[in-house]
Amino acid sequence: MISLFLKCLLGALAVLLIALLSRSRNFVIAGLVPLFPTFALIAHYMVGSERSAADLRATALFGLWSLIPYATYLLAVYWLSIRASLTVMLAAATLAWAVAAGALLLGWSRAYPTAL
Repeated sequence: MISLFLKCLLGALAVLLIALLSRSRNFVIAGLVPLFPTFALIAHYMVGSERSAADLRATALFGLWSLIPYATYLLAVYWLSIRASLTVMLAAATLAWAVAAGALLLGWSRAYPTAL
């Protein structure tokens, strides 16, 4: 129970830091905070303590490939930010992320069928 609370606390601290930075003159740093490996640390600890080193390596490799959907999201935000309202832009960027993530999962399941 305590480990679950600590995991929630890490997420809450990240959100708080993003909120504080977004209001500061260094607002662009708020875009760096989500890239701090808060959740990756948790995932890698859990996989590393419950599974083999090979499984941890596969998780890390998949994490590298997961940067493609995130980059797709950021490109959509960048491109749509001057072309659409905030709500439409965020919805479209999220949809772009979902499509890219789906393509990643499909490609990964074909390349590594035992991993999914």
